[in-house]
Amino acid sequence: MSTTTTPGGTARGTTSSAPAAAPVAPADGVGLVDPTGAVARPDASPASAPTPPSPGATRTEPAERIDVAALGRLLDGRWWQVRREARDLALDPAMQKIEGLPLAEHRARTLAQIQDLARRGVVHRAYPASVGGGDDPGANLAAFEELVVADPSIQIKAGVQWGLFGAAVLHLGTEEHHARLLPGILDMSVPGCFAMTETGHGSDVASIATTATYEPGTQEFVITTPVVAARKEYIGNAALHGRAAVVFAQLVTEGVNHGVHAFYVPIRGDGDGGPAFLPGVAGRDDGLKGGLGGVDNGQLWFDHVRVPRANLLNRYGDVAADGTYSSPIASPGRRFFTMLGTLVQGRVSLSGAALVAAKMALAIAVGYGAERRQFTGADEHNEVVLLDYQRHQRRLLPLLARTYAATFAHHQMLDRFHGVFSGAHDTDADRQDLETLAAAAKPLTTWLALDALQEAREACGGAGYMAENRLVGLRQDMDVYVTFEGDNTVLLQLVGKRLLTDYGKDMARIDIAGAARYVAARAADMTLHRTPLRRAAQSVLDSGSRARSAGHLREADTQRELLEDRVEAMVAEIATALRPARTAPPVEAAALFNAHQHELIEAARAHGELLQWEAFTAALTTVRDPHTREVLRTLRDLFGLTLVEKNLAWYLMNGRLTAQRAKTVTSYVDRLLVRLRPHAKDLADAFGYTPAHLRATIATGAEAERQQEARAYYRRLRAAGQEPVNEKELHASQQRSGLAQPAD
Repeated sequence: MSTTTTPGGTARGTTSSAPAAAPVAPADGVGLVDPTGAVARPDASPASAPTPPSPGATRTEPAERIDVAALGRLLDGRWWQVRREARDLALDPAMQKIEGLPLAEHRARTLAQIQDLARRGVVHRAYPASVGGGDDPGANLAAFEELVVADPSIQIKAGVQWGLFGAAVLHLGTEEHHARLLPGILDMSVPGCFAMTETGHGSDVASIATTATYEPGTQEFVITTPVVAARKEYIGNAALHGRAAVVFAQLVTEGVNHGVHAFYVPIRGDGDGGPAFLPGVAGRDDGLKGGLGGVDNGQLWFDHVRVPRANLLNRYGDVAADGTYSSPIASPGRRFFTMLGTLVQGRVSLSGAALVAAKMALAIAVGYGAERRQFTGADEHNEVVLLDYQRHQRRLLPLLARTYAATFAHHQMLDRFHGVFSGAHDTDADRQDLETLAAAAKPLTTWLALDALQEAREACGGAGYMAENRLVGLRQDMDVYVTFEGDNTVLLQLVGKRLLTDYGKDMARIDIAGAARYVAARAADMTLHRTPLRRAAQSVLDSGSRARSAGHLREADTQRELLEDRVEAMVAEIATALRPARTAPPVEAAALFNAHQHELIEAARAHGELLQWEAFTAALTTVRDPHTREVLRTLRDLFGLTLVEKNLAWYLMNGRLTAQRAKTVTSYVDRLLVRLRPHAKDLADAFGYTPAHLRATIATGAEAERQQEARAYYRRLRAAGQEPVNEKELHASQQRSGLAQPAD
């Protein structure tokens, strides 16, 4: 055993390579061991609760460390090998983002990079073997998410080409479309666009205004942009590189609008100066954006552009030569949601990509915080490692816990995605469940990425603001993730509606007033028979001591009840409030629904967080190493209890926690931080991003080397007696000397 002068152990590359001892809890979860080894008895008074050591205090290091390699394999999930291979693409300098590159150069570089991906064959996994694919949709997304490590622009531009443009042809087209169109999409000879979003209708896809009117005489569809609001906006590849687009438009034939369908539309041909818009097609460059400079976003609009009948992607809706419309799905609403549901992979992959960014941010910030020293503590000769300060732990470790929870939940969703799109588990119920999971996960993970990047940036001080350390660049690139592929708040509203209606199996395209009446009608029975649960209120009554309360809070059943109860009580309360909408006039029904929109979204968010906690808890059972499992259990507890702490007002106002117990939640969170501090670096390292992947100067160990050099320098001065005397110490010494002399 050796000792160190910092609480929680010193950073690697400072004075020791082993982390400090983590407090442990007995199996019954009641007695708690504080950092000094003293056991808090169940009958101990609140005043006797252990106090975290002061920064700079001597700590004893533990004999055990977590199994980083095994944990890394768990975090990489089912397709861990594919994920790591894709991650390692970022080790090639030709694939790496160059910060500060001018817009035109960044776009050209990104185009060349995804052309290289096509040559390497790494983008074909999701496609059928008949066109050279691998029939492995889950592995495809696992690899795709890791492209963020190289450059988020690569990930998004590749996503436009193969995850949206190509996927639309694959999932909405037929075998004829696959044979005719997919080869050029896969080899990048036909760069393409996914033209769905319109200037006037962002997330409201059902209301887009572009039309595709069928003319039997020519057997062509006429694509028209009738108003400026119908222009396709923010379309990747539209500004420069796109040669074709899958255009979503209202299909009109024989005077009937059959709703939104997808059409393959050539948009550019070869001109004297390079690719040029075809007759009737126009557009403009969106120019400089807040991030993702390598993606050439732009607008597209159409002036009576004609495409052959065969270019309708007609898997779910077809038009005969005479103009007769047919579909295997009779309900227009169900048909619309089925077509959009086939494209759910965009939300799933964005969720995973956001997690990659969060992991990178935390790997950088935790590593730097374990090396950077600032201000002296108990030891006047040694400055304190940043990660030993409680506030620094408070800002980073809960984010670490959120990232672990979101990762395990993402793996579950990716398994479901693979089951649906491989055909192994592809029923309507499976697809609806997947859509709801993706709609809940994408907001939580993209917000997590922004939170992690911003907190990491601030936690790294001025160094975090330097482009060379990647945090600001990643923050800019990730910003738009919260609004594309479905605005986060809109997605959570979708989740909330499905919570109220048992995932709304019969929901179709209806206006907001109709939605309010329908939701209320379906929810009425639930309201009559399911009052807010009281289990949690009964289980968390004060039991006499803070130590016993803390032990109880650590129990998985207690955390589950607290989190479940909040979701179920919120849903029941909203359902009760919406009951009058069943018989109300449309205007009043819409107003009532709107008045409870915030609560609906909060319930959906709470539901998503509960899913993450459950996924984390399930993952604990798969960890073989007991010490690693115990550390992960502590991290799970931190995730669960910070969720409770964040919503203490709700628990207090609704009688689920007493004021005394609410105080215990916060104090116990602080204890968990102390326990996790020695393992923080290992937990971040388990993400699997080496300094070569991170490409941040502060993640290379350079800070530890500077600290070692400085400390060695001052030690030599002290040993040689050459260290200048501190003025304050000199004055204090003189005063003590004067007081010690006898009076005259």
